Amino acid sequence: MSASKFTALDEQLHAYVVEHGSREDEVLRRLREETAAMGDISVMQIAPDQGAFMSVIARAIGARRAIELGTFTGYSAICIARGLVEGGTLVACELSEDYAQTAQRWFAEAGVQERIELRLGPALETLRALPADESFDLAFIDADKENYPDYYEECLSRLRPGGMVLVDNVLGMGTINNPEVDDERVVAIRELNERIAGDERVDVAMLGIADGVTLALKR
Repeated sequence: MSASKFTALDEQLHAYVVEHGSREDEVLRRLREETAAMGDISVMQIAPDQGAFMSVIARAIGARRAIELGTFTGYSAICIARGLVEGGTLVACELSEDYAQTAQRWFAEAGVQERIELRLGPALETLRALPADESFDLAFIDADKENYPDYYEECLSRLRPGGMVLVDNVLGMGTINNPEVDDERVVAIRELNERIAGDERVDVAMLGIADGVTLALKR
């Protein structure tokens, strides 16, 4: 047995994880396949194991009110919505009208359209336009990477104590620890990772799911 503290996933091992740990239903499978047919852009969609993880997290913290920044074709929103308590709602923020229309179609397919309020436009503007007293139990950040630090602050300020921020792509496609990579997206993620690591307002865990997911639990 290897002495390594982690197990690297190849395609076959990841397929095993998805098969045994995601319970992806027919609707999510068809949504994933339709999105994959879009080509390289489909990489923006979360994988089934991450979707299952997010559903369980939402259910575990008893989330009633959630917000998502970056909805794309709707896979992650469906997973979050399914994890909310009865009567819960998700505010889903998406910049692209085309993606938003696709997502709404799949929300209806999944039977969660009544749980999701889709807001079209730049996510930061949507956040800042919300009523000052509006709070959330769960926030998922997966929009444009350059604004990650601002998204985190805006979301954290609106979380109740015990609420959680989930930040996607924190490994920067595997380049986050390479100082020679100065792509502005990776630089912004790197800045946020450093900020969260020292943020006494939260308890934090960074997990090697997909391209990395950070959990920040508000104290």
